[in-house]
Amino acid sequence: MISCNVTVKNSVGLHARPATFFIQKANSYKSSIWVERGDRRVNAKSLLGVLSLGIVRDMEITLIADGADEQEALDGLSALVETGFNE
Repeated sequence: MISCNVTVKNSVGLHARPATFFIQKANSYKSSIWVERGDRRVNAKSLLGVLSLGIVRDMEITLIADGADEQEALDGLSALVETGFNE
């Protein structure tokens, strides 16, 4: 299991459209992936879970992956978050 911290940089945070992109990317990996904010951890492959965290711009989140492609998953997801979901 590995983790990394990333800062959400897009203007609206991790809401409807960006969250959908994030979840689609997370579902492309075989590893189990979680998003953690404060003391809450949710499945990164669940739209309701990710939206329930209320992630806004400039908020730091932790991405956690466990599985065969965990490093690839964290690299891909952190790049997506750090580029502002290409917005």
